[in-house]
Amino acid sequence: MLLDMNDKMVSATEECVGPMKLTQEPIQVLLVFAKEDSQSDAFWWACDRAGFRCNIARTPETAVECFLEKHHEIIVIDGRHSRYFEPEAVCRLIRATKPSENTVILAVLPQKPADQEEPSVLPLICAGFSRRFVENSSVSACYNELIQIERGEVRCQFKLRACNSAFTALEHCQEAVEITSEDHIIQYVNPAFERMMGYQKGELIGKELTELPKSDKNRADLLDTINTCIKKGKEWTGIYYARKKSGDSLQQHVRITPVIGQGGKIRHFVAIKRPHIDNNNQVHKLNKEEKCSGEHSQSECHSLRHRDRRKDSIDARSISSRSSDAPSLQNRRYSSVARIHSMTIEAPITKVINIINAAQESSPVTVAEALDRVLEILRTTELYSPQLASKEDDPHTNDLVGGLMSDGLRRLSGNEYVFCKNMSQSQLAIPITLSDVPPPIAEMLNDEDCWEFNILELEAATHKRPLTYLGLKIFTSFGVCEFLSCSEATLRSWLQLMEASYHSSNSYHNSTHAADVLHATAYFLRKESVKSSLDQLDEVAALIAATVHDVDHPGRTNSFLCNAGSELAILYNDTAVLESHHAALAFQLTVRDSKSNIFKNLDRNQFRILRQAIIDMVLATEMTRHFEHVSKFVNSINKPMAAIEETSTSSVNSDCDGQANIRNSPENRLLIKRMLIKCADVANPCRPLELCIEWAGRISEEYFAQTDEEKRQGLPVVMPVFDRNTCSVPKSQISFMDYFITDMFDAWDAFASLPGLMEHLSENYNYWKGLDEMKCKSLRPPPAS
Repeated sequence: MLLDMNDKMVSATEECVGPMKLTQEPIQVLLVFAKEDSQSDAFWWACDRAGFRCNIARTPETAVECFLEKHHEIIVIDGRHSRYFEPEAVCRLIRATKPSENTVILAVLPQKPADQEEPSVLPLICAGFSRRFVENSSVSACYNELIQIERGEVRCQFKLRACNSAFTALEHCQEAVEITSEDHIIQYVNPAFERMMGYQKGELIGKELTELPKSDKNRADLLDTINTCIKKGKEWTGIYYARKKSGDSLQQHVRITPVIGQGGKIRHFVAIKRPHIDNNNQVHKLNKEEKCSGEHSQSECHSLRHRDRRKDSIDARSISSRSSDAPSLQNRRYSSVARIHSMTIEAPITKVINIINAAQESSPVTVAEALDRVLEILRTTELYSPQLASKEDDPHTNDLVGGLMSDGLRRLSGNEYVFCKNMSQSQLAIPITLSDVPPPIAEMLNDEDCWEFNILELEAATHKRPLTYLGLKIFTSFGVCEFLSCSEATLRSWLQLMEASYHSSNSYHNSTHAADVLHATAYFLRKESVKSSLDQLDEVAALIAATVHDVDHPGRTNSFLCNAGSELAILYNDTAVLESHHAALAFQLTVRDSKSNIFKNLDRNQFRILRQAIIDMVLATEMTRHFEHVSKFVNSINKPMAAIEETSTSSVNSDCDGQANIRNSPENRLLIKRMLIKCADVANPCRPLELCIEWAGRISEEYFAQTDEEKRQGLPVVMPVFDRNTCSVPKSQISFMDYFITDMFDAWDAFASLPGLMEHLSENYNYWKGLDEMKCKSLRPPPAS
């Protein structure tokens, strides 16, 4: 027999609110006694013994006044002497106030002779009393009564308050929630569920799930698989097709959690659902789900977990049960781990999983469960990607980060966006030599080794050809021609070819940006800790990579290209589209003509090593792996070097040798080069303020232009906040610094020692903060009136 719907909801909430704080310390008690006597004293001392706070009111008016001020959990009303006040009238007065709905009111009644019939409690209940207490001036009797009330009704009232809060949250949350009884009878659905499925509450509540139409897109055994899982009290998470009221099938990501009640029995099932966007792991997910059906005898059921919340794609994995049964935890075996053990070649991550799995076998239950969660995290594909908050929290950060770190919606359209240019040597100007550089430009270049070097002044002086001039100076100072065994004329032709392959129409991603990144790269290479970590091949690779890292950039993001269905996005499968194009085109252009082929005199092996280093650095500028690169750098280089400094008890030479061994290993040199070009690529916030402001304006204009074009072409708007009519440039800069820049440059500064850059970064951050606090959305504050 089913309980009333309200009782079911209260029961469900009582079971769900366990983690919430359900008691308020200390409990407040109000004694309403017209005269002080042994009974009122007994309740007073009982409150003191129980640790409750106690107030006494002598009249109905002061009782109501005191209650409205304190909101007592328990009220004791003296009902023995009606000549002072009517207890029922006092109770009604208090019950007429709104706070009293969660208050327990106790009536103290006089002793009746043994031969007198027990009076009915109905008048007390109708007046609003919760309980009655027969007169007893024993402190222990009063104490016992108060403790029973506190442990019973008062705690239930706290749960009812939590119930109201929980259901308010459910009514307003964006995910669809469905609560069913243990017999799968629908008890509750929230408005989000109604919107998603097209039903009204009244059409669903009280119905069995089996009565609702099913989609024929699910695997035949999926329902059995789900039931097998949840009947054992285990959570199930995965993909399920539901049939909407309209008859359409809707693919959903579903999490079903059994709610355990008294006696360990399942009382309800809570299902949380949201639409699932198509993903590339569907086959992988289905294979994982099959393991939930029980074909592996030693693992009762594997829950499918959703771990990648930053993207809409599901990453379903086979995870062991969370049962608290110690023997099963101690003796569990993973079929996936068994396959890993049988492999003849192991990746580092599989070795880590094997070690953890072995440690679980001899670990206490709590440790084994913690290691379970570690394994879940390790199985995700994006270990270094932080999870963003909701769009409402900070749209500037979400739009900026989302636009830079995703490959778009992968939706192909008829729009073609082709940027490759066929450059021939005949289009280029006559190469210059260092001796031909005009004196004003040569004088500017004398300061190129300073961080404050003004690349924008060089841009103006060279008529937007700063890369060739700066490149000649820097490449010569690093002996690049000697290393490559190429002539200065070949280098000049190559620099001019690369510069001509940048789009001067771009406000930001033009050859001035390339020159700026080249300048920062050279500056970093000259720092002692960097110089002592890299060899000349690394330096040459870094300078070349900086020069070509954005060649032929269209002034649009990867997300735009993927959404527009551009030829480049199709060619590179929507993955690191621009970075792959920059690297590939740079080599295509270089080897096309012997006059500009700076690699023509390298032997095959040296060219292969140099080429790989250049490609790796260019690809490192792609932002989707930003946190991976930074985290690896910190954990593989910064932390070990800091540990040596802190714990070394031997000689200074030994200390230096240990740090050199860390810096000079092939793996760590790779991390240093990636970090170097990444910092050089986004160093604008660390430049002097005027340069920082100019670059902020240029990148904003490029994003504005992209948003304009997306709207014109009917494409998804990747970064809606970059609308030129509404965008706050200071907010976008603050978000970029907070999310990408500060931590990365802190790590790079710890390695390369860059106090000047960090001072500029702090100054610039405060500048943007100041503008934002003034509600100014532009690059500069309004002129003083």
